Amino acid sequence: MSEANALDNVISFFNPSAGAKRARARLALEQARRYEGAAGGRRNENWQTPSTSADAALGPSLERLRNRSRDLTRNNPFAARAIQVLVNNTVGGGVLGQVKSRSRSREQRFNQAWENWARNPSLCDYDGRADFWGLQALVFRTVVEAGECLIRKRIDPRSDFPLKLQVLEPDFIDDATKDGLTDDGGYIRQGIEYNANDERVAYHLHRQHPGDRVTALHKYETVRVPADEIIAVFRRDRPGQGRGVPWGAAVISRLRDFDDFSDAQLLKQKISACFTGFVIDSESQDTGGTPPLAESLEPGSIEILPAGKDVRFASPPSVGEFDQFSRAMLLQIAAGYGITYEALTSDLSNANYSAARMGHLEFSRNIDCWQKQILISQMLGPVWGWFKQAAEIVGDDPGDVRMQWTPARRELIDPQKEVGAIIEAVRGGLMSLSEAIRRSGYEPGEVMAEIARDAAMLDELGLILDTDPRNVTAAGMLQMDSEPQQEAQPND
Repeated sequence: MSEANALDNVISFFNPSAGAKRARARLALEQARRYEGAAGGRRNENWQTPSTSADAALGPSLERLRNRSRDLTRNNPFAARAIQVLVNNTVGGGVLGQVKSRSRSREQRFNQAWENWARNPSLCDYDGRADFWGLQALVFRTVVEAGECLIRKRIDPRSDFPLKLQVLEPDFIDDATKDGLTDDGGYIRQGIEYNANDERVAYHLHRQHPGDRVTALHKYETVRVPADEIIAVFRRDRPGQGRGVPWGAAVISRLRDFDDFSDAQLLKQKISACFTGFVIDSESQDTGGTPPLAESLEPGSIEILPAGKDVRFASPPSVGEFDQFSRAMLLQIAAGYGITYEALTSDLSNANYSAARMGHLEFSRNIDCWQKQILISQMLGPVWGWFKQAAEIVGDDPGDVRMQWTPARRELIDPQKEVGAIIEAVRGGLMSLSEAIRRSGYEPGEVMAEIARDAAMLDELGLILDTDPRNVTAAGMLQMDSEPQQEAQPND
């Protein structure tokens, strides 16, 4: 018991009113010091916030989140569009790789080997269907839609180059039955085995996809795969997180609600289009020859009612302003995926140049983070490590070779201004020429080699083009020789 509480108890014993006053003052002081977001009361009484780890919070919800995300991708156009936008902008045509080494011969040899392997689906893809850049798009799409993606190393000694990549959905991880402690002091959590130092040592994978009907009888058969043969790609949102979350998890409910709202609006429009006119003849007599009342309505129909009959309609309730509500919902959905409203909807009716540019710049920052922190760091870097190991298997020592990655280029909003700014940065020494080329999505070595070949061909043919800065200035004037030739003097 603290001294303050003891004093309060003593005061309350001898003077209850003074003790109650002190208690109220102390409570008011504690309330003033508290964060409003942590306050209780009627507004927050149903706000449940358990203090769980990342994996503990994700475990019970992972499979359902994954399945709902896939269902929305199949049936909701905006969910499908969001994923396609993320893949197109982050991966695009694929991240290019250029081998660098102090040895020119080794650099050329490994560049050639990498190009042959990456461009040949039969060499790099275990399924033999996609080249390496197609695998990049497939992996990143799976990461966005399902939360994570696995790449398993396969060694095929019969192939010209033994390394193959098998892309697996996260459903292959046996997170239902593989859980608990191991005999060596480690543990298995959500299908991933860790040692006593919390290091990943193995993955417990189903032999076939557990949702495949053909292999349903064998779906509980698992195999233990060492961790160094698996690359797990996912976005880490919390420290210690072992599994990935679908990127649309925060807006899954809103996507579903937006579907319901759109269906209700469509039904309203259908009902409004089925306006039927009725002719009520109060003076005629019912002779029994009047046709029966219609039980269904068709657009533009006119029904004649018997004498004395009337029809009343219940006015359907209005579902509100569709445009305003849908824009508000789509703004939230776009924010949940980390993209802009314009990219999600292709609606540019309310966008001006300045707003579009600001949104594009923010989106570009997100793309840069995803390229470097997810695609390059988690996928391409480890794959390059496997490639060097495979090169050693075939007897080619990698030595000091390293890989330089160049992400796919992104279209410029205002090419004239932006290219001019890049040129000024290069001229001012704020950016290297290689970096400028790399920002355009091309490999500097290939671009410069192509420029050299073009220049040599122009010189050979005796051509001078106004695009050649060696001979023509930016103003279109011929370049002057740095050292003008001296006029020939007549011989004495």
